[in-house]
Amino acid sequence: MTSPTSDAPVRIRDAAPADVPAMAAIYDEQVLTSVATFETELRGRSYLGEKLATAGAGNLVLVACAAERVLGYAFSGPFRPRPAYAGTRELSVYLSSEARGRGLGRALYAELLGRLDALPEIHTQVAVVALPNDASEALHAAMGFERVGVLREVGYKLGRYVDTAWYQRMSPRGQV
Repeated sequence: MTSPTSDAPVRIRDAAPADVPAMAAIYDEQVLTSVATFETELRGRSYLGEKLATAGAGNLVLVACAAERVLGYAFSGPFRPRPAYAGTRELSVYLSSEARGRGLGRALYAELLGRLDALPEIHTQVAVVALPNDASEALHAAMGFERVGVLREVGYKLGRYVDTAWYQRMSPRGQV
C-alpha cells in the first residue's frame, strides 16, 4: 500500500512516544469536527500518552506511517475495569483527513486483529460507532464484526444527540 499523499509505502508498526504529537493532531481534529469521539475538549497528547504507557498484554497501539509521517493509528484497550472482562478488548481506529477512504483503516485493523487473535487470553473485541457513519460500519462488517445493538441518543455533540452502534467480533480460536 502506498501513502495517499505520496508514493512512499505505508508501514504499520507499534507506536512510539515520538508518534504521540502526530496521533494527537489526528485525534484532536476529530474532537473538534466529528462525533467519531465523544470527547469535547482537546486532550489528545495526554489521552494517547496514557494509551501508549499501558501498551502490552492485549493493549496494543499501532501507527500507519509513510515516510515516517503518521497517517493514522489503531488501538485496543480494556473494555471495562472488572476482572471478568479481561478477555475483551475495545478497539478504535483514527485516520488523518487525507488518509480516509483509501483502505488504511482496514489495513490497521487487519494488523491489530491479527495480533489480538494470536493472544490466547483475548476472546472477543468490541467497537462503538457513532451514527450515522456508513464507512465505519462497512469497515467493521468487513473485518468480521457483527452489529449487536444500538444505544439511542447517548451522546450530545456538535449541537445534536447521537446514537451509537455496538459491534462485536469473536476470536477465531473460540474459548479462552
